[in-house]
Parts: sequence; C-alpha cells; structure tokens
Amino acid sequence: MQLITILGPTASGKTALAAHLAKQIHGEIISGDSRQVYRGMDIGTGKDLEDYVVDGQPIPYHLIDICEPGEKYNIFQFQTDFIQAYHDILRRQRQPILCGGSGLYIESVLRGYALSPVPQDDNLRQSLQGKSLDQLTEILQDLKQKTGSKMHNTTDVDTAQRAIRAIEIETYNLGHPTDRRMIPRVPSLVVGVDISREERRRRITARLRERLEKGMVDEIRCLLDQGVSAESLIYYGLEYKYITEYVIGQMSYEEMFCQLEIAIHQFAKRQMTWYRGMERRGVTIHWIDGLLPMEEKVNQIIALASESPHSL
Repeated sequence: MQLITILGPTASGKTALAAHLAKQIHGEIISGDSRQVYRGMDIGTGKDLEDYVVDGQPIPYHLIDICEPGEKYNIFQFQTDFIQAYHDILRRQRQPILCGGSGLYIESVLRGYALSPVPQDDNLRQSLQGKSLDQLTEILQDLKQKTGSKMHNTTDVDTAQRAIRAIEIETYNLGHPTDRRMIPRVPSLVVGVDISREERRRRITARLRERLEKGMVDEIRCLLDQGVSAESLIYYGLEYKYITEYVIGQMSYEEMFCQLEIAIHQFAKRQMTWYRGMERRGVTIHWIDGLLPMEEKVNQIIALASESPHSL
C-alpha cells in the first residue's frame, strides 16, 4: 500500500484534509511536524487535535505527544520513529498518510536521507558560548562549505541554540564522513495544498489571534512553571520564542504580536520555498486548490491514488 503524503504551508488546512481522507480510506496519520512531538505544547504547535475527529469518528495519529517539553527531538529520531509507525500501520492493513509542514522531515523519508545520530559535544558547545548569532552563522557557513552541505533556509540560525546545534552536527559530519545510515526511500503519492499568498496571510493572522484567545500565553506560562527553561522554549522558535520573550518581560504584548505575525508569514514563505526545492530535486507534488470543498479535495486525492502504481 503506497504512502500518501499531504503537505502545505501553515494554515493551509492540510491536517483537516488528511483526517477527512483517512476516514474515507481507512487511514492513519503520521505527523511530519517537528514540534508536535512535544507533550503540553498544544496550542503553539497547532496540533488542532479536534481535526482528528471526523463526523464523530476519531482518526488514529502517530508521532504526536511522544516527547517531554525541553527535550531536543531531531530528524534522525524522526526517521526512526516514522519507519516504525509506517510499518505498524501497514501490518494492520491500514492506509498510512504522512501529513505535515516540516519539509526537511518529509523529504528525509521520501528521498531516504542518509543520516547518523550526532552526540552532544559539550567542549564544542562551551567554546561557542558567548558568540553572537552572526558569528555562529559565519562558522556554520564555513563548515557547510567543507562538508558539501547547503544552507537551505534560515531555520538553522534563527536562534543561537539552533545555530550551535547545527555547528555541532556539521563538525561531527566533517570528522565522520562515512559513518552514515541508509534508510530506503518510501514511495509516496505527494499532494500539496495550494492557497494564494493573500489567503495564506489572512488565515495566519486570524489563526494567531484565535490561538492567543484560546490561551497560548497561559500554555507557555504553564510550561515555564513546570520547570521548562525559557532558553529551551525559545529554542523551539516562532510562537514559543516570541511569547516566552513577552512572558519574561523582554518585549511588550504589541511587539510580541507584531514580530510573531511577521515571523510566521516568513516561515510559511520558507515552507513554500522548500517544497519548490523538493520538486527541483525530483519529488512530484500534485497541487490541489485548498479553497475547494472538502469532499472535492478528498475525491481528487483518491482519484490520484487510484492512478498511481500502488493504488488503494
């Protein structure tokens, strides 16, 4: 049974689409989101767990709420967890559906990225402490030139912690160039949810206001009260970065909202850039209009799947 992948920028409605598709074809959803793995980080990561109930029927999902907040989940762990969930779903003769917005995570399984687990290097981290983000970015760019890697987008350097971790990975790969683990490529029908830039911006702003009204600030205060450090939350970026800085008094509410709104718009743009890059790297994405009625979108995907080599 061929994997079906549904991807799209934030606020495109891909989770609801995946859930409605799953109901129709007896599917289960594997989350391809890098932050929804954390328990208690619900509103800020946009888990939208209510989307996993369609007409009163709960839709099974995987790789959500599998880590404690403050832990550092990575792409190597995702590959391992994905393969386990994927084969578990196949063993039960259900249809696996990968859904998410983290392009790197999705591409890592579709194209069989060769990765190895990179241990934490305390000495390296200590040597990098105190360096500015610009200095860390320069170090990372130099390392990536040596390893032949590329700076695909700015997510590696949106915080100092992320930049240090990226430097740690590239330093390890420079010294261990052959210590790689191969995973098989997973054949998949890949469907992209397409919405216009204007509609995407409207949805992002409306959703940000809604999530703040639902208690996103209180969620982050609760995580801090539970002992998750502000530094750890800032590491996760976007909502957790800006709202944590607001909660600890580094910016006003108005500054937080304005900067966070801009950051999410920029993030969505980077997502689309990544997906276009996936297409250039050989991944065929079938784009469907995100504004179509749900039933029509589901029927389009079922029709595409029936035409694929490993049909439903």
